[in-house]
Amino acid sequence: MKINPKEFSVKEGDDVDLGKWPTTVDASYKSKDDYHRLLEEHVSKLSALQQLHYASDRYALLLIFQAMDAAGKDGAIKHVMSGVNPQGCQVFSFKHPSAAELQHDFLWRTTRNLPERGQIGIFNRSYYEEVLILRVHPEILRSEAIPNAPSDEKDIWRDRYRSIVDLERHLHVNGTRIIKFYLHLSKAEQRKRFLERIDEPQKNWKFSLADIAERKFWGNYMKAYEECITATSTSRAPWYVVPADDKKNARLIVSQIILDRFEELGMSYPKTTDARKKELIEIRKQLTN
Repeated sequence: MKINPKEFSVKEGDDVDLGKWPTTVDASYKSKDDYHRLLEEHVSKLSALQQLHYASDRYALLLIFQAMDAAGKDGAIKHVMSGVNPQGCQVFSFKHPSAAELQHDFLWRTTRNLPERGQIGIFNRSYYEEVLILRVHPEILRSEAIPNAPSDEKDIWRDRYRSIVDLERHLHVNGTRIIKFYLHLSKAEQRKRFLERIDEPQKNWKFSLADIAERKFWGNYMKAYEECITATSTSRAPWYVVPADDKKNARLIVSQIILDRFEELGMSYPKTTDARKKELIEIRKQLTN
C-alpha cells in the first residue's frame, strides 16, 4: 500500500471522534524484509534532506509526538530519525513539571527548547500535556496557581487552545514548520504491550503500577485528545492521527509524512558567489602548492 499522508491528517475545523479513526490499516510493507528495506530508504532520504535543511538555514522543523502509554513514541523517534546527523537534531521529553517550571506560564518549559533554523527539534510529549493530562488530573492544574483563574475549567482549556494556536501561528510566520503526530493505539493493543513488558525481562523497566492507574482513565484521555486535536489542528500545523497498533507501519507512515513536509519546503543549497569562487580557487592553489 502506498502511503498517502493526507489520509491521516486532520483538517482545520474537523470535529474529531477518535472512535471513527482506525488504529490499524493495511500494511504498507509486504514482509519484515520489505519493511526494513522501505524504512532504510526513508531514513536515507531523510538524512539527505536534513543535510540540505541544515545547509539552507531557512526553516526550523518541530516534530511533536503525543500518545497513550506504549503507543511507540520512543520507537518511532529512534527508528525514523536513526540516520539524521545528531548535530542537526535534538530530542526533548517532557514529564511532570518541576517546581521551577511551575513558576512560569504553561508554555515556558517547552518553548525555551524550540529548534533553531536549520535544526530539527523533537518533542516527546509537549506543551499539549497542559491540555491533556491536566484535564484528566485537575489537581496538577491547581498546583500551577493560576492567578484569577476562571471558575469554569472549560474557559481555561479554551484559553489554552487559543494560546497554543497563536504560538504555532507565530512560529510558522517566523520559519518554524510544525508536524504533530498522535499515535492512535487501541486499548486492547496497549494491554498486549503491557503484558509483554511484564513477561520479557528486558522490558520490565518500561512498566510501573502508575501505567495501570492511568489506563483506568482511558475514556477521559480519549475525550481530552478529541477536543484538543479538534481545537488545534490547523492548515499551518495539522495533526496526523497515525494508526499505531502495527509499530512498523506507524514508523513508515511517520517517516513518509516528514519526507513529504520536507520536500514541500523547496530547499536548495546556498549559491556560491563570484567572490567565494575566487576565494576557493586561491585556497586550491595553496593546497596544491
